[in-house]
Amino acid sequence: MRINSLKDFQPTLFQTFKNYNKEKFLADLMSGLIVGVVALPLAIAFGIASGVTPEKGIFTAIIAGFIISFLGGSTVQIGGPTGAFIVIVYGIVEQYGVQGLAIATVLAGVMLVVMGFLKLGSIIKFVPYPIVVGFTSGIALTIFSTQIKDFFGLTTPKLPSGFIEKWGIYFQNFGSVNWWVTIIAVVSVLIIILTPRVSRRVPGSLIAIILMSVVVYFLRNYANIEGIETIGDRFNIQSELPQIKEIAINLESIRLLFPSAFTIAMLCAIESLLSATVADGVTGKKHNSNMELIAQGAANIITPFFGGIPATGAIARTMTNINNGGRTPVAGIIHSIVLLLIVLFLGDLTKHIPMACLAGILVVVAYNMSEWRTFVSLMKQSRSTQAILLTTFLLTVIIDLTVAISVGLLLAIFAFLKRMNEYTEISHSTGELKIESDSEVRHEGAEEEKLLLPDSVEVYEIRGPFFFGVANKFDEKMRNIGEHHKIRIIRMRKVPFIDSTGLNNLEALIKNSIKEKIHVILSGVRESVREQINKTNIPELIGEEYICSDIQLAVEKAVELDAVLKEQKPKKVH
Repeated sequence: MRINSLKDFQPTLFQTFKNYNKEKFLADLMSGLIVGVVALPLAIAFGIASGVTPEKGIFTAIIAGFIISFLGGSTVQIGGPTGAFIVIVYGIVEQYGVQGLAIATVLAGVMLVVMGFLKLGSIIKFVPYPIVVGFTSGIALTIFSTQIKDFFGLTTPKLPSGFIEKWGIYFQNFGSVNWWVTIIAVVSVLIIILTPRVSRRVPGSLIAIILMSVVVYFLRNYANIEGIETIGDRFNIQSELPQIKEIAINLESIRLLFPSAFTIAMLCAIESLLSATVADGVTGKKHNSNMELIAQGAANIITPFFGGIPATGAIARTMTNINNGGRTPVAGIIHSIVLLLIVLFLGDLTKHIPMACLAGILVVVAYNMSEWRTFVSLMKQSRSTQAILLTTFLLTVIIDLTVAISVGLLLAIFAFLKRMNEYTEISHSTGELKIESDSEVRHEGAEEEKLLLPDSVEVYEIRGPFFFGVANKFDEKMRNIGEHHKIRIIRMRKVPFIDSTGLNNLEALIKNSIKEKIHVILSGVRESVREQINKTNIPELIGEEYICSDIQLAVEKAVELDAVLKEQKPKKVH
């Protein structure tokens, strides 16, 4: 394959500059300023919820956000840490530590870059929707469960990672609720919900953080209210640039962390391309999915060396960018610069942010992620859809995301094969055969053309793909019929494709037929199927002339062959 085209792998930013002007820059500048401010509380909240320090979330938003906008294939995508990664990141940090997370993130970045260069951007979109909704809803419930302690100010021992075990401790310690903390969390949620009714330009999460930080500051310092924890009580945020860290990647760590890295890569690919697709629907533009994957990969390779966590395209921030006038990647780059300036000059103020307020923000994030209406709608569909949805959801919540995606995809494959198997029909005809033109629509009331078949001829017709799920079905059909004729026509006009198992099955059938002195003729073989058949021994076994283009020709060949067989039949001696 020749990478024809540097055009296929050209960042959208470079194309943007061809028609860039002052008006576009001012629009991008305003949008970048707003999105940068919006991203700050989310980056802090996602960092803390993921089991790392808040500045790791912030620097992920800065570095990954810049790289994704600079190299990406979307005009408006905003990248950074997202709620979807909280569960998987927290699990990796608990099991392998921050160094293990860095290795897994770099490996995931390499996978994404490879996917992009192999042009797999469009294939990622075919992940079944019930799986996406199942793990997204599962992640939402898990995020919600991780915020209960800070939301109610509970006094608990160190929380386990397991969902059920975590809730067991919550119920045991619910008597330790701090009502001041609970009020702050509830008011934060109400501010976030009500702010869009007043103004959609100013993010409710930012207003909540500013107001609650001021309120808590006065409660702690002037009203002597204790027990309201802030970021500064848990973390020491440094207002300085991060240093490059060494990541010790070796064969053993790759083997150990490969499953987690694969989950990060798949989740990143799905979420970023979903975000870009949603943005396309609003802006009317079309993103380059392969370049987007490469950008996401580059961001996840570079960010861990500065202490960052996995990043992807963020739907909420991307939509904020669009709604505030951003139309080129310049807005995303400005958002990263704004975040950097906030950290360098105002970073010390973040220590006053109450943990209860961040818990409230994440509860709203979890609710928005839950897609409960879509979940309920999917539960009204087929049993296979219900099974895939519930299995992915429950495994995400109870076990982990890696297992959930793997099992969900496996169930989806089985469901697909079952449907395809049910779709493929195999019929048997003798005596006469009803036929119609495949290329013309028959007029109502028109008589169906019939072909008379010699007594020694039988016709099997396969309608649907002839793949490994159908191969045994064909064998069973033939065994159930029992007695067979001397000439067997296999009609394949409605076989769109045939896989290796189908080819092997067909070849085995022909060999067995030859042993039983039964002649096989293939009819209506499509060009794509014929190309696959030509790669086997089938043309040699039955003869090229017995692979016919249509049923009329196949029956003519059968009549000729029947006459030859009758002449060869030895006469009885009286």
